[in-house]
Amino acid sequence: MFYGGIDWLLLLPAMLFALIAQGMVKSAYAKYSQIGASSRITGDQVARLLLNQGGAGDVTVEQIAGQLTDNYDPRKRVLHLSEGVFGSSSLAALGIAAHETGHALQHHEHYMPLIARNVVFPVARIGSTLAFPLFFAGMIFGSGTRVLMDIGILLFVGAVAFSVITLPVEFNASQRAIALLKSQSYLGPEELVGAKKVLRAAAMTYVASTATAVMQLFRLIMIRNSRD
Repeated sequence: MFYGGIDWLLLLPAMLFALIAQGMVKSAYAKYSQIGASSRITGDQVARLLLNQGGAGDVTVEQIAGQLTDNYDPRKRVLHLSEGVFGSSSLAALGIAAHETGHALQHHEHYMPLIARNVVFPVARIGSTLAFPLFFAGMIFGSGTRVLMDIGILLFVGAVAFSVITLPVEFNASQRAIALLKSQSYLGPEELVGAKKVLRAAAMTYVASTATAVMQLFRLIMIRNSRD
């Protein structure tokens, strides 16, 4: 029987990877948020310019509270930039602002992986909420309710699928960010190196999250099979 035993070992490498990735993001952001771009352009200015150039000038750029809370809301067509990015001209700020702008341009251009992620999102949200309660209810209440374990696993598959589909969306947004910053000369060659490091570190958090989700799915399957 795997429950409470060796099954937890499946998660340890992924959890360690996630901790390392989080540390990389904080370290890269702390370093490159202290180095200003020679262009002296700010995060909100870069976002607005790139949105206009990409044909998505109707997207609103707003400041949001917190650190590294930057995001693009496709429903409201609002690009949120955190306090340390919105009015900052640091290498980290420009990289992050351009990355989020990349998401807005993906939406504007009907980028297929983004569309697929938006389709999967409702299932993933339900799955992440109900998968574990249903799974462990089926495990606790005996063989007659093992169907609940199967339903829990199926719901969690949706959450894993969302995490997997997120990877190309995030990588593409970062690629767009660097290309845009370079083509418009908002960052010089050496400055682009710093922005790339911030975005690569952020991308690793998504890879770590996906790895953790996949290993968690394997763990649930192992526990389920051990109950037969």
